[in-house]
Amino acid sequence: QLQLVESGGGLVQTGGSLRLSCVVSGSIWGGVAIGWFRQAPGKEREGVVCMSASGRSTEYTDSVKGRFTIFSDDGRKTMYLQMNSLGPEDTAVYFCAAAAILAQHRDTCYSQAWQYVYWGQGTQVTVSS
Repeated sequence: QLQLVESGGGLVQTGGSLRLSCVVSGSIWGGVAIGWFRQAPGKEREGVVCMSASGRSTEYTDSVKGRFTIFSDDGRKTMYLQMNSLGPEDTAVYFCAAAAILAQHRDTCYSQAWQYVYWGQGTQVTVSS
């Protein structure tokens, strides 16, 4: 079982930056793939970025490429999402998610919400214009 807790959300002006954190606790067998998702009011949850269990593969949705960066601490106990050049379109609740991965899939990035079992509670990001 894994537990995920996000933090770092808040209110920021257009063009500003925020760094979201996701603390991962607990243990499971195998590797852990991570994803960040967001959900704006009245919209479906969308994938923002995923990172494979090995850390060697990442995939960003087009709208955040060049602005957002996913990284982790050395032990992968805390995952981060650095968000720069924020705009009102980035306003949403942001979630981190984790999935247990078999060794043969350690380099696979999982971009769909249904592929994840463990979810955090979400953190609100609001970007004012």
